[in-house]
Amino acid sequence: MSNSLAPILSGQMIKKSYPMGNGRLEVLKGVDINIVRGEAVCIVGSSGAGKSTLLHILGTLDRPSLGKVIYKSQDLTKKTDDELAHFRNEKMGFVFQFHHLLSEFTALENVMMPCRIFGTGKKEAAEKSMGLLERLGMDHRVNHYPSELSGGEQQRVAIARALVRNPEILLADEPTGNLDSGNGHSIQDLFFELKDQLNLTLVVVTHDRDFSKRFPRVMSLRDGEWEQ
Repeated sequence: MSNSLAPILSGQMIKKSYPMGNGRLEVLKGVDINIVRGEAVCIVGSSGAGKSTLLHILGTLDRPSLGKVIYKSQDLTKKTDDELAHFRNEKMGFVFQFHHLLSEFTALENVMMPCRIFGTGKKEAAEKSMGLLERLGMDHRVNHYPSELSGGEQQRVAIARALVRNPEILLADEPTGNLDSGNGHSIQDLFFELKDQLNLTLVVVTHDRDFSKRFPRVMSLRDGEWEQ
């Protein structure tokens, strides 16, 4: 395999199960996935298929019961929690169905948060965050609190926060699930624009079939396994 086609992120025989009664609930049953740098990949499946669990494992927010997650040549499953937290802050951005904005901070302060956690100075963090919010059409709302923003505006702030540390990989879990159709389509457009402009690798979980049709590669999970 040439370097240009070598995966940036891989899941190898990923299994995930949870204790349930006297047995275990198998959510993922040995899933393989290879994602090449710059790809846009969509993972679909019905509720309970395991798609969000897989995304969280690929993003190192959760650990597999068995299997490996490989970033380039690094086995992420061997890293400590602290090492993974640093890795995520450096390499990955996350967008969720629920925006998870901090209510006591303004839009600008929410976007600055990953930079401040990393140790970036306040002025530099503010300038970078402001630039992203301007890019996403939110420059007129930077001093507003989440409760003062619409659902679509909150998601734009969440996207800016996900991108502020210049991640290589953007992972999104049902990013338009809480939005009306107009805002949903606008956010979908934004994902593809940003992917091309920032050379992102994009991995999205969705149950929205219209959204999934926009991806060049769609993978379908059913009961913890890929559908053939």
